Amino acid sequence: MTKVTFDSAYEPFFQPPGWIVGPVWAVLYTCLALSMSNLLSAKDEIPQSNLIIALFFVQLAVNLAWPSVFNSERYLLSLLMIVVMIVFTSIYAVATYKVAPTASMLVWPYIAWVSFAGAINFAYYLEAS
Repeated sequence: MTKVTFDSAYEPFFQPPGWIVGPVWAVLYTCLALSMSNLLSAKDEIPQSNLIIALFFVQLAVNLAWPSVFNSERYLLSLLMIVVMIVFTSIYAVATYKVAPTASMLVWPYIAWVSFAGAINFAYYLEAS
C-alpha cells in the first residue's frame, strides 16, 4: 500500500497525517525485502517454501493494487484486499518463524500497519454506507 492521496470530506480521527505515511512505507517495504532475502537463504529448510513465497508475492501484488481500489471509493473491496494481505502475510510469518525467525519478525510491523490501515479503511466503509 502506498500513500493514499484523494479528496474526501471525511477523515477518521485516528488517520495519521499524510506526511508520515511515505516514510513508514519506505521502512516497511525495506523490511519486506529483507525478510524475503532472509527467507530465500533458508528456503531449502522451509516446508512448502515455494507456496509460502507465492503467498508473499500475491499479497504484495494485492498491496500494490490497493491504493487505486481505495481511491476509487470501493471501500468494501479494498477492505477485503487488506484481509488478504493480513492473512497471507500472517501465514508467511508463521510458516517461516521456526526456521527463519528474522524473516518472520521483519513482517510483523507490516502486519500491524496493514491492520491499522484496515481499521481506517473500515471507517471509510462505514461512513460511505
